[in-house]
Amino acid sequence: MVIPFSLLKVLKRDIPWETYMTTKLISGTGLQLLRRYDNRAENVRAQLLDDDGPAYVRVFVNILRDIFKEETVEYVLALIDEMLAANPKRARLFHDKSLSNEDTYEPFLRLLWKGNWFIQEKSCKILALIVSARPKTQDGVVANGKASNSKQKFTTIDDVLKGLVEWLCTQLKKPSHPSRGIPTAINCLAALLKEPVVRSSFVQVDGVKLLIPLISPASTQQSIQLLYETCLCMWLLSYYEPAVEYLATSRALPRLVDVVRSSTKEKVVRVVVLTFRNLLSKGTFGAQMVDLGLPQIVQSLKAQAWSDEDLLEALNQLEDGLKDNIKKLSSFDKYKQEVLLGHLDWSPMHKDPLFWRDNITCFEENDFRIIRVLITIMDSSNDPRALAVACFDLSQFIQHHPAGRVIVTDLKAKERVMKLMNHESAEVTKNALLCIQRLFLGAKYASFLQA
Repeated sequence: MVIPFSLLKVLKRDIPWETYMTTKLISGTGLQLLRRYDNRAENVRAQLLDDDGPAYVRVFVNILRDIFKEETVEYVLALIDEMLAANPKRARLFHDKSLSNEDTYEPFLRLLWKGNWFIQEKSCKILALIVSARPKTQDGVVANGKASNSKQKFTTIDDVLKGLVEWLCTQLKKPSHPSRGIPTAINCLAALLKEPVVRSSFVQVDGVKLLIPLISPASTQQSIQLLYETCLCMWLLSYYEPAVEYLATSRALPRLVDVVRSSTKEKVVRVVVLTFRNLLSKGTFGAQMVDLGLPQIVQSLKAQAWSDEDLLEALNQLEDGLKDNIKKLSSFDKYKQEVLLGHLDWSPMHKDPLFWRDNITCFEENDFRIIRVLITIMDSSNDPRALAVACFDLSQFIQHHPAGRVIVTDLKAKERVMKLMNHESAEVTKNALLCIQRLFLGAKYASFLQA
């Protein structure tokens, strides 16, 4: 086990346990236990914890409750952190029946808000592990054996989880540490969002929007891990309806699509694809995914050599689901997909006057986005068929839209079409000529021209 430098530095301290016993801040039994444990080899400590684990937990929790000297608090948190890092299953010791009268959560929850960054980070990490290790029968009951009418704060598991969520959201908004605050909060959230209470609390305090800026392509090892854990949070939230409703109106989906388009890290791709699979059948997500070009991205991902069978299965399921969504799209949605994917062909709608008449105002969406893409295709495509269809569609737009000529002229399309009049393909030159004629003649005369 590699121990971080900051932890090693704290663990090298010499704590005056005898002085604390003299001032009755620790008991004689507590002192004996600490003498046996302190500054011992890892295998010796492991044996002591195997033999008398709950007693050590009691001593550590009592010190954190009764002693406020920063060096001592840091030292005991470091001991607990080291103990749990060596064996995370030891978190179960905090729920031992012999500790039913101890408020094992309270010190850690209090220290989240009171201490320096080392104290906050360790308290968060330890608290998340203890919460996750609690016996499942304790759900909805008291966190640590206290009577439910106890006046002491943070005794029920719901209150502990809500308190944690509040601290985590504070870190995401205004981190206590410039480089560690956000990664620590996301790491903890990724572990805790399995809890229904955490999901509902997180959504209620508007936490979902704090995750969205963190969803962006990453390159360094550190940023990839943060991205992975953020996407893991999104996947866990995709099982919770109120969170899904928020995601539907946010920028989450386009950002996740950007991540999966550019990421080569298998674990990142897997968790994003699994999130898409969850969201596909909900609300308008399927149509949005098609709109963002996800079918093409899935085809590209399937061509890569992934080792994870779950990922391959999820990609196949996502591809089938997206195909079903495309079948349900309106004629204009289908047309839009064709254009956005750059797969232009002479499908029936291109030459159907009803299609153009009924859908002409749809071309105004997103500042004439589809017209702009058609013009980009003219500039960049090497496919003569796509070039010919793009010219024809532009001519149809000029003919059917009242301001078609002005819009196309403003978008600087004329120069692109003129270049295509010298193309080697007769199909391209014919449709480029039609487009230019309609551009110069205007709608009044253009209707007499036939393709």
